[in-house]
Amino acid sequence: MSAPRAGTGRSIDGILLVDKPEGLTSAAVVARVKRALRVAKVGHLGTLDPFATGLLPLCLGEATKLARFLAAEDKRYVGEIALGVTTDTLDRTGTVVETRTVGTLAPGAIAAALARLRGPLRQTPPMYSAVKRDGVPLYRLARSGHEVERVARAIEVTAFDVAVTAPDRLAFAVGCSKGTYVRVLAQDLGALLGTGAHLHALRRTGFGPFALADAVSLAHVEELAARGTLPVVSPSAAMTGYRAVVADPALVTAIRQGRQQALRALGTPRSAAEVVRIETGDGALVAVVEAAGEEGWRLARVMAS
Repeated sequence: MSAPRAGTGRSIDGILLVDKPEGLTSAAVVARVKRALRVAKVGHLGTLDPFATGLLPLCLGEATKLARFLAAEDKRYVGEIALGVTTDTLDRTGTVVETRTVGTLAPGAIAAALARLRGPLRQTPPMYSAVKRDGVPLYRLARSGHEVERVARAIEVTAFDVAVTAPDRLAFAVGCSKGTYVRVLAQDLGALLGTGAHLHALRRTGFGPFALADAVSLAHVEELAARGTLPVVSPSAAMTGYRAVVADPALVTAIRQGRQQALRALGTPRSAAEVVRIETGDGALVAVVEAAGEEGWRLARVMAS
């Protein structure tokens, strides 16, 4: 799907897949895209640290209504872990706090350590993170020399594989749930190996149904915007991870008018947490609804017609 010409006043609604360059915050990428496309509503999914690169999905226009659902998708990364050096930020941008000698790593020891870092886990967010404590991001507290207690969160690591590329370097590939800090995985792996470690490089390759291979560079986004066309993923295609229900015109009208009782036509949710996308016969996304206990369904998001 192609976006309309920037500056024409027409809406650009969908997901733009950007290959974020190193050195920019995710918020800076959003700001540059907003200027390039001249659109008011742009938001990113899944923050990438400035030193990290790779897939950064941006919600444009009406698609910003879908951020809550899309952000819950699993993510995939590749990168490099440096052994023997621990930093305060758990990555290469931080200050070195400890160094250790890295001896020969037995394949069995690596395999055993990785096995403990796969599956359902509890992970404590690092101090250098955007998690807030009493409204203040933890990284601000960390920069001022304060460390506070953090609550461990449930995560799942679906894949974690490494290859030894140098005596003190491991290339890795990770698949994980929302809320996982790969920096913490690197730290934990170093602790289990007895060497210490930090995250040296990180590149996001996948985000739910989105793949890095389909992303465009930030420079290319601005170039395409200047020409007046830009490929975006439609709101409906972005929500392919959720069951679709095709509504007839009468139900579509009722939903767009916010008539909650019309959702009875959808029957009973298949699970207590089910989310369903409602589409027209030609595949346009009308709304997202979610299970609501005895009420059956409730409207979560209604897209503009």
